[in-house]
Amino acid sequence: MARLGLFFVIVAFFAPLSAAAAPYAAYVIDARTGEVLHSDNSETRLHPASLTKMMTLYIVFQAVEHGEITMDTEVTISKFAASEPPSKLGLRPGQRIKLRYLVRAAAIKSANDAATALGEAISGSEAAFAERMNRTAKAMGMRNTTFRNAHGLTDSAHLSTARDMALLGRHLFYDYPEYYNLFSRITTDAGLREVANTNRRFLSAYKGADGIKTGYTRAAGFNLVASAERGGVRIIAAVFGGRSTPWRNEEMARLLDLGFSKAPSRVAVRRPAKPAYTPGADLGRIRYAQRAPDRSPMPRLRPGPGVEALPDELLVAMAETIEETVVAIEATAPAASTLPEGARTPPPSNPGVVTAALPVGEPAPLPVPRPASLTTEVAAAPDPVVEAERVVVERLSTSGDRHWGINVGLYSSRYQAERVLLQTALTELGTLDEALRKVKQSNKGFEANFVGLTAEAAEMACERLKARNIACTTMGPAS
Repeated sequence: MARLGLFFVIVAFFAPLSAAAAPYAAYVIDARTGEVLHSDNSETRLHPASLTKMMTLYIVFQAVEHGEITMDTEVTISKFAASEPPSKLGLRPGQRIKLRYLVRAAAIKSANDAATALGEAISGSEAAFAERMNRTAKAMGMRNTTFRNAHGLTDSAHLSTARDMALLGRHLFYDYPEYYNLFSRITTDAGLREVANTNRRFLSAYKGADGIKTGYTRAAGFNLVASAERGGVRIIAAVFGGRSTPWRNEEMARLLDLGFSKAPSRVAVRRPAKPAYTPGADLGRIRYAQRAPDRSPMPRLRPGPGVEALPDELLVAMAETIEETVVAIEATAPAASTLPEGARTPPPSNPGVVTAALPVGEPAPLPVPRPASLTTEVAAAPDPVVEAERVVVERLSTSGDRHWGINVGLYSSRYQAERVLLQTALTELGTLDEALRKVKQSNKGFEANFVGLTAEAAEMACERLKARNIACTTMGPAS
């Protein structure tokens, strides 16, 4: 009860923060084709806040794909990265941590220190990484976006649009489907501790939702880019300038409902063209370097009614306190039924006040893996050329004894094999989280394999899958 009381005291104290609403913008697209289904102020340049981290993560996935760095690379945390304001993982200067944990912290917890550390690991400095972010954005067609940092804290020149962020979300889904399931995790291990998804309430409440990213600063308001799939139809929407988390989630539900009502049930999938790989001048140097930046600019102050002395970083820190208090409350609350399809929490009667709608019950289970719908959409409009090119290239880790794997079946199509791999990975995250998914074609069909495991990990994973009535066999280095 004491924690619950503290939560409401914090919410009541910071209720005026929602009153000074940032400019509103919205954009809705059919993810399969890119067709615009709704647009409202979508080309206005606004503060994206932590939606920025979608681009940070996109570049990390690109760097891993092209061998610049690996998920097992140990990143040394700079003083600059460790000093970033909350939300943060709590990294310390000089600390070494695997890249995969920084990725999880940035994607799930929206940790600013982790995002900056990722940028420095890829490009050596925040400034160099921001240049690469801008090159990539331009190649994607994000015509009204300018990045200045890897995390999204307020900078007068760090701006984007609802249209550009929805476009970026679509590229994440289609360009890196092997990593997309990360955005649907309710909680994850970030190395230092378990962290909770800042978007878990929407993921749990809206049927078919599986990502992507939240964002909040006082200058931006409550932002969200979300993706959901129902019956083979996938919709991506972006909303900027929400007045509170409940208001933003309700508005996003409305936008996605609008998208599903307008989108045709069956269309030929037109994937976005993957942007050209342009790592920059730093690729020819040492692959991984840490350079201290010349300066560490803090976010600008943004005065508002009753909070003239509070900078953005303090506001975000308090929002983080609220978020973690809710996690503690949810962990001990009694169980209750989940929301039925179509259920919506009415928007607050007074939009100037944050309403604390505390969900009762244990955190919802991980949503059904949606990346499989990528192949479902292709199957709805078969194209043998596309089907032949749907090869996810995976690199086997060379560290340690990771030459073992497990096989989870032989299938008649690549689509079936990839779908089983995705579903199985999310079923057994504990042992398969670091495994690579690989489909091997033979004259008998398509084998669904997890590779890059130690002998012990492969044996444990297979035993746990068998306990779930999932057939599997282990594969040694010579398999």
